[in-house]
Amino acid sequence: SPCSAVRPALPGYLVLCLAVQAHSLASAQFSVTGPDHPISAVVGGEAVLSCHLSPRMSAANMEVRWFRSQFSAAVHLYRDGQDQNKEQMPEYRGRTELLKDNITDGRVSLRIRDVQPSDDGQYKCFFESSVSYEDALLELQVAAFGSAPDVFVEGHQDGGVRVVCQSSGWYPQPEALWRDLQGQHLPSDSEKISPEASDLFQIEIAIVLREESNQKVSCHVWNPRLDQERESTISIAGLFFPRVNPWMVSLWVILAVLAVLITLASYCSWRQHRAKGKVRK
Repeated sequence: SPCSAVRPALPGYLVLCLAVQAHSLASAQFSVTGPDHPISAVVGGEAVLSCHLSPRMSAANMEVRWFRSQFSAAVHLYRDGQDQNKEQMPEYRGRTELLKDNITDGRVSLRIRDVQPSDDGQYKCFFESSVSYEDALLELQVAAFGSAPDVFVEGHQDGGVRVVCQSSGWYPQPEALWRDLQGQHLPSDSEKISPEASDLFQIEIAIVLREESNQKVSCHVWNPRLDQERESTISIAGLFFPRVNPWMVSLWVILAVLAVLITLASYCSWRQHRAKGKVRK
């Protein structure tokens, strides 16, 4: 170093050395920048998270670490010019790749393959040189587009037909509703969301249809994160609706009339019997 040749007794040269060192330290400072919006990915697909240094400088000899909540639990680690797979979290092993084509310009990207619902959330992109370190926060939003709704008649209920709609394989939790032929929303009789394997969700909604109301309805299941929906329609034939047998109605009317007549006859007979008793006295 030029400063090593300068004697400490010379204050002018000492000031110069301090200025050179301060300039070197300042030039080593950097910031890390990531995207200013969430990165979207579909379950089973790929996600690419990118970040870069400002000002532009080479990161080939730096440590580049991707992690989530804990610094020591690495999603991916690059150090000493190579990937350090042994320090990687088990759930990410074999699924990540650091894209280093532009690492000499301070730009890197992390590719995550076979995206899982558990990958959803925040990540930190961390750079460390010999004199400085910085990081940037990124967000990955994972979504899964579930199955087409399965709509079927479950049975009779409350004088109508209970129709059920089921759909599975959604992430995050989906929303579901019924619509009539005119597209008007119909209130559900019940709704249930259940967790499935691999952190996915199943949804089930039900409605009771009556013959005088809607016989053709559609079930819509919607992923709010993807802003996409699946739809299935069902038509209920009139014969499925519970009907009242006219002969049964007539029978009940006759029985009711007979009951009234018997009551009146009994009362009249009692009155006559009472009247005869008074005459005899």
